[in-house]
Amino acid sequence: MQEVDEVSDSRRPLPHDFHPPVPEFEVTSEDFSAGGVLPLDQVYDGGNLSPQLRWAGAPAETRSFAVTCFDPDAPTGSGFWHWSVFDIPADVTELPRGAGSGDFKGLPAGAVHVRNDYGTRDFGGAAPPPGDGPHRYVFTVYAVDQERLGPDADTSPAAVGFNLRFHTLARAQVIATYEAPQA
Repeated sequence: MQEVDEVSDSRRPLPHDFHPPVPEFEVTSEDFSAGGVLPLDQVYDGGNLSPQLRWAGAPAETRSFAVTCFDPDAPTGSGFWHWSVFDIPADVTELPRGAGSGDFKGLPAGAVHVRNDYGTRDFGGAAPPPGDGPHRYVFTVYAVDQERLGPDADTSPAAVGFNLRFHTLARAQVIATYEAPQA
């Protein structure tokens, strides 16, 4: 049997690496810095709150937005979807902290939340296995070319990603890391 070299988590692809290239715009968070560490508020057994996100520079023809959070470093072979929400109206350029958590206060009317890989319809915070090293949490905002993406709340995040592949005008991302120490 041939040995296979372990591939470093930092080389695992991001969810949109397989999509056609599109222009970029900007997304920031008051809760963490790009390349920084997620605070406990965004950790599953911490606050488990979706972070505040603000975006700017989307194309004028944007009809709606979608927001996702993906961990490409999860030891699943396919990553882990922590958050997927779409049909955010085009005039919305910010989600407050906690918009995707609990009672969805702050999530705009008409936005559709699908189940994350925890099986719940909300933001599920970071929870890498203890000692698994740092995981990247990729928060992506998609500028979408239609008001309604098409899927409903029973759709999987992968199927939402399939639809986004064909309807994304531009994309913004911010990445933070989190590591659970060895128990």
